[in-house]
Amino acid sequence: MEEMRVDLVVIGSGPAGQKAAIQAAKLGKKVVVIEKDPFPGGACLYSGTIPSKTLREAIVNLTDFNNRNFYGQDHPIREVTIGDLNFRLHKVIEEEKNMVVRQFKKNNIPLVTGSARFENPHQLIVMDEEYRIRYQIIGEYIVIATGSKPRRAQDVPFDNEVIVDSSGLLALGRVPKTMLVLGGGIIGSEYASFFAALGTQVTIVDKRDHILPLLDGEIGMHLQTALSEIGLKVLANKEPETIWKEDNRAFVKFKDGTTAEADILLYALGRQANVDALQLQNAGLAVDAKGYLPVNALFQTVVPHIYAVGDVIGGPCLASTSMEQGRLAARHPFGAQTHHFPSIYPMGIYSIPEISTCGYTEEELKEFGFRYEIGRAYYYEIARGHIDGSNVGMFKLLFHADTLELLGVHVIGRGATEVIHIGQVAMNFHAHIDFFIDQIFNYPTYAEGYRVAALNGLNKIKRIR
Repeated sequence: MEEMRVDLVVIGSGPAGQKAAIQAAKLGKKVVVIEKDPFPGGACLYSGTIPSKTLREAIVNLTDFNNRNFYGQDHPIREVTIGDLNFRLHKVIEEEKNMVVRQFKKNNIPLVTGSARFENPHQLIVMDEEYRIRYQIIGEYIVIATGSKPRRAQDVPFDNEVIVDSSGLLALGRVPKTMLVLGGGIIGSEYASFFAALGTQVTIVDKRDHILPLLDGEIGMHLQTALSEIGLKVLANKEPETIWKEDNRAFVKFKDGTTAEADILLYALGRQANVDALQLQNAGLAVDAKGYLPVNALFQTVVPHIYAVGDVIGGPCLASTSMEQGRLAARHPFGAQTHHFPSIYPMGIYSIPEISTCGYTEEELKEFGFRYEIGRAYYYEIARGHIDGSNVGMFKLLFHADTLELLGVHVIGRGATEVIHIGQVAMNFHAHIDFFIDQIFNYPTYAEGYRVAALNGLNKIKRIR
């Protein structure tokens, strides 16, 4: 057994853990990263963000999806095999894995492989697959960045072939003809749209009125319309009662007595913190009622020298926010200048079409009683949309009707997750809607939609006045 004593122990090598470790190393601290899997990167790299977004791009490209607007919905879908998709997937994963390894080596950060558990608030042991103790590590400070995993109900017969979660879906050996997706959240909606684009008959089932209720309502309806155009169906207000497998098909009986069946069932009803093996009680820690580790604004747990970041602390559960949480958590204990986590940041949903939002929704502004106005620009009125065959999409800018300050930016359509950052920067500088009107945008671009939407919104204000 090897003994180590370091300034910072980071448990988990996903986005949050990577940035925490690298930041501490940049501050001249002795750091070690513990990762239970053979290679660094975490679920984000092997079963989460990177694989799902790679899968999306491969499907869009290989099926010639974007040419359907030029040639109509009768434009034949190019047949794509799982082998085609996996070729790209494995190549991207390998490149990303190598990048993480290089960054750790460059910053002299040792990576310890094994399962970590607390012995006391400052001491961890690391065991190998055969439960032999390989390391005893003492850290002045500790960052828990163990991420999350798909939530699995005990009465669901997962088999990784017919009834799967989001991790198992990536290991499918075929493109199914039919698919049921239980859960209309981000993960369920993304994968549902991917397979619909492949030609699979997909049905999303959700207990709510519509999918992705966190979205601005108008954007959500725009998405649901776009998904219906590629054949995806939504069954709303339905809760599963029993799930079973029969003759290599998945079956669901709902609480209203109805049933549904498909070749594949994707169970996408939430995620949970990945803390089962940590023996948190030995460190004086416990999860909250939702199963996440509670932290303060500085990402400290109830034990001040132990920090927690990323999915393990709950929402927003984005790789982008996790990276910044990790960086900030590694600065605070060593006295480096820091700041509170930003209140304004973008969220990207990589459905087909993709969506990105920043700031308030229209529903929130109504609830707050704000006097607001809306500027809209549709992709069918933007030249770049015509060139790319992207007629589905819109910009929605929300701004104060009196001060004209930008309050929310919502974009659906190609390039949404890229152009959102223009709105993000504008909001952080408290820009007014006329800021976009007074700027010159490259033409033809999707970003030009900001100017078109701003003109649309300001024209309404002028009519009111």
